[in-house]
Amino acid sequence: MLTATGAGAQTATPGPGIPLEVATRRAAIIRDLRYELSLSVPRDQKQPLTGTMTARFQLSDASQPLVFDFAPGADKVASVSVGGTPVRHTYVTDHIVVPATALTVGVNEIRIAFTAGDASLNRNPDFLYALFVPARAHLAIPVFDQPDLKARWTLTLTYPPGWTAVSNGAGSEEMVCLQISDPGRPGDPATRSACPSMRTFAETEPLSTYLFSFVVGDFKVETATRNGRTFNFFHRETDAAKVARNKDALFDLHARALAFMEEYTGIPYAFGKFDFVAIPAFQFGGMEHAGKVLYNASSLLLDESATQNQFLGRASVISHETAHMWFGDLVTMRWFNDVWMKEVFANFMAAKIVNPSFPEVNHDLRFLLAHYPAAYEVDRTAGANPIRQPLDNLNEAGSLYGAIIYQKAPVMMRHLEALLGAESFRDGLREYLNAHKLANATWSDLIEVLDRRTPVDLAAWSRVWVESAGRPVITTELDVKDGRITSLAFSQTDPQNRGLVWPQQLRVTLALPDGPRPIEVALNGARTVVTEAAGLPAPLYVLPNGGGWAYGGFVLDRTSREYLARNVSAIPDVLTRGAVWVTLWDTLLDRGVPATTFVDTALKAVAVEPDEQSRARVLGYMSNAWWRFLTPAERTSRVAAAEATLRAGLDRATTGGQKSTWFGALRRISATPDTLAWLTRVWEKTEAVPGLTLAEADYSGLAMDLAVRDVPRAAEILTAQLARIENPDRKARFAFIMPALSGDAAVRERWFLSLKDVANRRREPWVLDGLDYLHHPLRAAQSAKYLRPSLDLLWEIQKTGDIFFPKRWMDATLGGYASGDAAGDVRRFLATLPAGYPARLRNIILSSADELFRAAGQ
Repeated sequence: MLTATGAGAQTATPGPGIPLEVATRRAAIIRDLRYELSLSVPRDQKQPLTGTMTARFQLSDASQPLVFDFAPGADKVASVSVGGTPVRHTYVTDHIVVPATALTVGVNEIRIAFTAGDASLNRNPDFLYALFVPARAHLAIPVFDQPDLKARWTLTLTYPPGWTAVSNGAGSEEMVCLQISDPGRPGDPATRSACPSMRTFAETEPLSTYLFSFVVGDFKVETATRNGRTFNFFHRETDAAKVARNKDALFDLHARALAFMEEYTGIPYAFGKFDFVAIPAFQFGGMEHAGKVLYNASSLLLDESATQNQFLGRASVISHETAHMWFGDLVTMRWFNDVWMKEVFANFMAAKIVNPSFPEVNHDLRFLLAHYPAAYEVDRTAGANPIRQPLDNLNEAGSLYGAIIYQKAPVMMRHLEALLGAESFRDGLREYLNAHKLANATWSDLIEVLDRRTPVDLAAWSRVWVESAGRPVITTELDVKDGRITSLAFSQTDPQNRGLVWPQQLRVTLALPDGPRPIEVALNGARTVVTEAAGLPAPLYVLPNGGGWAYGGFVLDRTSREYLARNVSAIPDVLTRGAVWVTLWDTLLDRGVPATTFVDTALKAVAVEPDEQSRARVLGYMSNAWWRFLTPAERTSRVAAAEATLRAGLDRATTGGQKSTWFGALRRISATPDTLAWLTRVWEKTEAVPGLTLAEADYSGLAMDLAVRDVPRAAEILTAQLARIENPDRKARFAFIMPALSGDAAVRERWFLSLKDVANRRREPWVLDGLDYLHHPLRAAQSAKYLRPSLDLLWEIQKTGDIFFPKRWMDATLGGYASGDAAGDVRRFLATLPAGYPARLRNIILSSADELFRAAGQ
């Protein structure tokens, strides 16, 4: 076995993780895969899960050893048998190797008894959930952990009495029993105790390992029927009123999303039942396990003070995960270099699904604000990455995720739909889904289908939009003479000097004296002259992305830049105003607008902004500029007036959601003694905010905001708030974060150093919240010493996968800094990277540090 060569050598001695060459060989020789998994779940979190995995499959080539992926270690493999006969296996890092002599061409049955690893089981004192994306199933159980070996799964779980369980397949009736022990002495009564419960889950449709999951623990279940389908909602919420207030909307949103996707694709939902589970401190907004979707509990169960954006966000995440049942689950990418495909269609479809449920919302503005700013946060930086990236090993797949996949790709897909026409695009998607149903596909498979429906060379188009990093810089060239336009043109350049041209449409807004005039411009070359503009009156401004459509960094002419920087609130159209703010933020970052001007304009604008989405976006920009681009002296000179503006907005707001937006903005910049004293009284519940009902989570957030500002009795406030919290999951979160807020620097240091232990990084949202407070701008001078250790941990975090999104770690670490010293620390780290340091992690650091570099003048 050790002397085999070629593909065989790669299989006999596989490298760590899931190497592409190992996965490619397995996919070529394995068919008709079925898994039967049996697991015993103990009540004691410190005790391991034990079980057996039986894999049945057709093997077309038995000449070489066969690799199962299993990371917990050689000592966790109790036995391996093939066809009922024990065999001697080999364990190589992350893998169990079954010798070729035990295999046969045709049907094989391999049974592995094992002790499960905990790394991807997310174990808590009274519940656990398996989260195997992107390739973390093998951290717990032995499998072929790759997306293009789909299997039909059967699961049997044994678990403590009083708990419940849910998985992808339909569950059998729970089997329970009662143990009766013999009396110790004649005449003593027998003792009775419940023995473990057992449930078997029916065989699934073919699913990749990352889509298989199970949840076990102390959960409540709500049930409802919509459109003839029964939905089960599992949760741990202790506030019955909150559940009652939200549950009907949750069932309705899922039912509407399913109905839309069935109608749009022409393909019925393929996975039988549809359950969903609200997980406290879940790593993501949601995860699309077929038949059983997991969500972050806080994104589903909204408080009475929920904002419009929170309601939109909830509808979007439900629609996103439901769309995955077709894009990702029904048709799955062959390899994770195409993971973006499932995410782009989930987001793209979610935008279509959500629109009818919110008729009062401007959905073009929603799309602009939900996608462009987040995509630009990466694409404008030196760490920009293409939508589609190469991937040699699935142990690096987590670093592919980010704003380029989730936000830029839907912009690209909207442009592609416009190229083909909505109906032709939909029909192409239907053809693609039917051709690869319950199987795997690539981007090339889709492009081949769509390319037949348009004269545009989609392969060439894709090379720029999908396979190249960055965005174009689009510059307005405006000449005016005697009050008339003599020339208007737009040029685009490639910031990376590759000579790329991004073909797209500009939906220009030309603000003429008699009103705005929209002009559509096809920008298919390096420079486009707008001949129809010649002779028109001199405009107040020219906005290349006035229709919220074009994608790029926009360099405005001087007249437009100066006018918009001071008069944005005078623009009547809300979509145009939104596009102006997105462009002005870019202009601020490029030092085209002073930070003081931007903040002052934003504070004036929000006072008169009628649209909730736009107001929330401007308040977010203002807060970011406040802490990152204003000097302490500039903040001090403005804070009283800024607080007054926000208090006035809070008083004027007519709904709880609007008041919540204003209240959050005020908390973020609060600094004067009067405002901090008022916020303290609100936290104490001795003074209310009229019209705003604060929930347990609101009081917790307020206590943290007060503590980071070192208000009087800050430590007492934190301790009292911990005692106030009734929900055990929210109490555990608050207790975890508390040391990061301590007024004692030594306590904060111990909290940070504890993160070096992977066990203390398991609850990603808690860790990131704690880091946000540790590195808050008010604590930046004291916490700067943690910058280098945080950077040092990044590679380990990527390897262990406990922080799924490495960029979030870096964003939380660097977000509170604006100094040259902090920027220098990052530059020095980047200059001394060791050989073999992943290029994707370097890009993540560059992206996260971009605003820091700009604020520091670097």
